[in-house]
Amino acid sequence: MKKILIVLTALIITIGSFAQPKDPVSWKYETVKKSGNNYDLVITASVPKPWHIYSQNTPKGGPIPTKININTNPLITIAAGKAKEIGKQEKILDKNFSPKGVEVLFYSDQVQFVQSITLKGAVKTNITGIVEYMVCDDSQCLPPTKKSFDIKIQ
Repeated sequence: MKKILIVLTALIITIGSFAQPKDPVSWKYETVKKSGNNYDLVITASVPKPWHIYSQNTPKGGPIPTKININTNPLITIAAGKAKEIGKQEKILDKNFSPKGVEVLFYSDQVQFVQSITLKGAVKTNITGIVEYMVCDDSQCLPPTKKSFDIKIQ
């Protein structure tokens, strides 16, 4: 009886581990001081092959674009516009999203999202927010994922 219970428990744990959604993307968050009270918020996504992550500028009708939402902090001014994307951007006409296709913009390997910020004085604070993104490979897409970040600005 014990052996059957142990085998069933191991089987349930094994099946449960396969049911967990995988997230191949690893994230790194940092601030880089530029001058005075000016900083760059640098959010780096490392995406292993064969996965890719979508640009913030992927048009409607296509996959979910990456979105960076920075929480309001009265001690910080965020530069207008979306974060700058640094990486090797690829572009394809993907017919999976409509009969005519959608021009999809994505990154493989690594991409950095860089947003300029300014501190309102010589203060120490944190910058917090959420990155929402979706990753796909040639045969599947994973559900959109949200990752929170909290970075000290020194």
